[in-house]
Amino acid sequence: MRAVVVSEPGGPEVLTVAEVPDLSPGPGEVLIAVAAAGLNRADLLQRMGFYPPPPGASDVIGMEVSGTIAALGDGVTTWQVGDRVCALLAGGGYASQVVAPAGQVMPIPEGIELVEAAALPEVACTVWSNVFMVGALQPHETFLVHGGAGGIGTMAIQLAHQLGSRVFTTAGSPEKRALCASLGADVVIDYREETFEDVIADHTDGRGVDVILDNMGAKYLARNIDALTDSGRLVIIGLQGGTTAELDINALMRKRAAVIGTTLRSRPVEGKSAICASVVEHVWPLVAGGYVKPVIDVVLPLEKVAEAHRRMEAGEHSGKILLSL
Repeated sequence: MRAVVVSEPGGPEVLTVAEVPDLSPGPGEVLIAVAAAGLNRADLLQRMGFYPPPPGASDVIGMEVSGTIAALGDGVTTWQVGDRVCALLAGGGYASQVVAPAGQVMPIPEGIELVEAAALPEVACTVWSNVFMVGALQPHETFLVHGGAGGIGTMAIQLAHQLGSRVFTTAGSPEKRALCASLGADVVIDYREETFEDVIADHTDGRGVDVILDNMGAKYLARNIDALTDSGRLVIIGLQGGTTAELDINALMRKRAAVIGTTLRSRPVEGKSAICASVVEHVWPLVAGGYVKPVIDVVLPLEKVAEAHRRMEAGEHSGKILLSL
């Protein structure tokens, strides 16, 4: 099979496509013939040597794919060879074959093409699990997601909007802000020219927002807490702005607020399978109905994986970048 290999930790130039041994599924697993793989920012960190896969996972980069089931491992009764699926992975996605636990495999929502389905697993599972299962966002509440034009952001805006919440987001260019507004964001903040916590205060009469989904980490910690309302929940899923910051515990206590740090990749199979099942139940009907859609920036062939990584690093993209096989 073909797979992207990393010659050594480094820039996009270390990514090449090579022939590697074929795979076979173990008990409880399925083998997927990959049609497309989605890029995620964690892929860049893994390429640079900063985010190794969990124990037992493939060293090949890639945390989500779409494709067709090619073989079943022992004990798998929920899928059949030939089923068109997408899957959440701990690794292995940048390849023509991948093995996945059966519970982390999901049917492709009605109306979604095979390749574009690769844009769904990671963002849908990340947003649904963190904003709704952990953050417990309610229809009458307010929500802020940073980086609204990215893969996570475009999904978070749509889901929060469709489920009845008032949505705030940040974005850097006029084009990206227009995209966020078209997806359902009520207030789009130019983070280069505006201070998001002040804009939120102006639009909520000083109350703040109930749930924040944050990919910045340390850089935004104090400002995010300032933007929270009483009993607000800050859910941190990324560390683009650093790992260490000073926390004003008194400010947190006064608001009776919560700061929650979560990851998806390192969770056990059982936990990720439960998230996938919840996504199929709650999110897939919205996708099938056309209320929520995958936002795709570009689809590149697997051989242009280095170009795909450069585009993500430059921050030029809106929505998901996909690699087609």
